[in-house]
Amino acid sequence: MRVGRWLLCFILIGATGVYAQDAKRKGTPPTLENVAYGPYERNVLDFWRAESDAPAPVLIFIHGGGFASGNKRRVRGNVVVETCLEKGVSFAAINYRFKNTAPIQDILRDAARAVQFIRYNAEAWHVDPKRIASYGGSAGAGTSMWLAFHDDLADPDSEDPVLRQSSRIVAAGSLNGQFSYDFFQWESVLGLPAENFYSRNVSFYGLATFDEAETEKGKQIRADVDMRGLITKDDPPVFLFCSQRGGVPQNRGHYVHHPKHSIAIKERCEEAGVEVEMYLPKMGSPPPGSANQAMLAFFFKHLKVE
Repeated sequence: MRVGRWLLCFILIGATGVYAQDAKRKGTPPTLENVAYGPYERNVLDFWRAESDAPAPVLIFIHGGGFASGNKRRVRGNVVVETCLEKGVSFAAINYRFKNTAPIQDILRDAARAVQFIRYNAEAWHVDPKRIASYGGSAGAGTSMWLAFHDDLADPDSEDPVLRQSSRIVAAGSLNGQFSYDFFQWESVLGLPAENFYSRNVSFYGLATFDEAETEKGKQIRADVDMRGLITKDDPPVFLFCSQRGGVPQNRGHYVHHPKHSIAIKERCEEAGVEVEMYLPKMGSPPPGSANQAMLAFFFKHLKVE
């Protein structure tokens, strides 16, 4: 079975206009900038502290870019940041390692560590550790789904106090995201094999050969990054939005961001009893207002913001 080397060709979500930054707005500068949340060069985050009498909830932005490019700065000046601050919701934006330096299972754990780091600093940053959520586009969308569905990574026996914290979130948002990072499953959902669009590659998992992907080790890695397969009834609610049209995938960007990714997550959530809200405007189900407005309403509801 083949799988595609599609990550080099991810289309950045900003190109869809879903949460593209307004170049004319610099926006509110972060309270804290380039704070190291882990040991690697790209383990840094920006944090905006909302004015709030009580500890504030936090919404975390995870940028897209195919795990090969992108930066937390792309959210600067965005209406989502400014609206959150106006509503008393603190905001964070993270960077993470790229696939040329780490396999996907470790990249995803960078994001989990960022959640744990914010929770560890809850008192100092005036944060409510029980109200943390995340969202992003494309790679950031899939990462947010992984955070929502993966079992808690807290290790109470760790020597690292950050890793003793919970990695769980209360809600997650996906904008043009993927249903799984086990690419061996993509053909069954998208109807076309990945090699129609990409040359073969399993280095994404830190593996050398396709035979290794079929070993017990390879299957465990693939199961660990299979967002759809991780869904259980105790998982938090998720918001799904896809700006792409349906039909047969026409190119790599369409294949990677096809609405069937979101539909696959929605169907599994409904089977498991997980709350899900989905909008596919080019398939006849537009959100009320803009995508940003619908997403913020979803997050404010689940972060318990008036």
